[in-house]
Amino acid sequence: MKFVLAASALAFSIAPALAQNAAVSPSPAKPTSTATAAPVTTSPARPQVRRARVRKPVSPSVARVAAANRAATQEPQAQAFVNAVQVYPFSDGTIYQVYTAPGAVTDLALQPGENLIAVAAGDTVRWVIGDTTSGAGTDKRTHILVKPFATGLATNLIITTDRRSYHLQLTATSRTAMAALSWTYPADQLIALRRAAEQTAAAAPVAEDLSIDSLHFNYRLSGDSPAWRPLRAFDDGRQTFVEFGASIAVGEAPPLFVIRPTGEAELVNYRVRGRFYVVDRIFDAAELRLGTKKQQIVRIDRVAEGAASRKGKRS
Repeated sequence: MKFVLAASALAFSIAPALAQNAAVSPSPAKPTSTATAAPVTTSPARPQVRRARVRKPVSPSVARVAAANRAATQEPQAQAFVNAVQVYPFSDGTIYQVYTAPGAVTDLALQPGENLIAVAAGDTVRWVIGDTTSGAGTDKRTHILVKPFATGLATNLIITTDRRSYHLQLTATSRTAMAALSWTYPADQLIALRRAAEQTAAAAPVAEDLSIDSLHFNYRLSGDSPAWRPLRAFDDGRQTFVEFGASIAVGEAPPLFVIRPTGEAELVNYRVRGRFYVVDRIFDAAELRLGTKKQQIVRIDRVAEGAASRKGKRS
């Protein structure tokens, strides 16, 4: 019992000290270390902006050249094919479009009798260009043969001959090629028609129903002696004819003036039939005049029947 009371007293004496110590120096709690992840920051996506392609301004001169080339380029026409041959009408300064393809040869056929002088191309590395001939004599014909090495190629071609110059634009496609092309020549055809008409007119009689027995050659020529001086003058009682030499067709022809009795010169109407002036009247005197500063004059006078030879002898 004494032991119990002593223990209790000891306990009561110790308790305040413990409480005091606890209040004076409390033991801090150990912090618990926890791993914290660094905050993740996401930047907003930047919008993709397409930058406009800035084109350099085109020179007005370059634009004019490009426009002229486009306007002068002639494309193949469906109605201009003769079988597989595209036939272009030739005109100076025209650019003819030619479509070619690798593995195919395109034939450019020139006019029969036309002689080749030179062929020049912008690209002679990636194009095969050659020439050959067909026929003989006046039917001999020159052919320019072209073929590209690859598709997507383009170049120009210039052909010069003894008659004209050809300008072509060559384009290489994947598989379609023009087999051949040739030209028609409207200017040559017009010249041929004119020559035929001139030959027909020269062979035609100077007047219809003209009888040699009705002709009167009593005309005398006087004055200057230019290259165009007529050979003779004569009439059939109704019309007067002034005959010139062959040079009148290539030289300058003089106008005809009828001289009135008062001496006044009057320009008269006349027709030209080959080498002849045909006047629908009979005159006594007329003059052919040409020039201004130093005028050349040839006078034609009708004289009495016996004063001039019926053969039209020149004075």
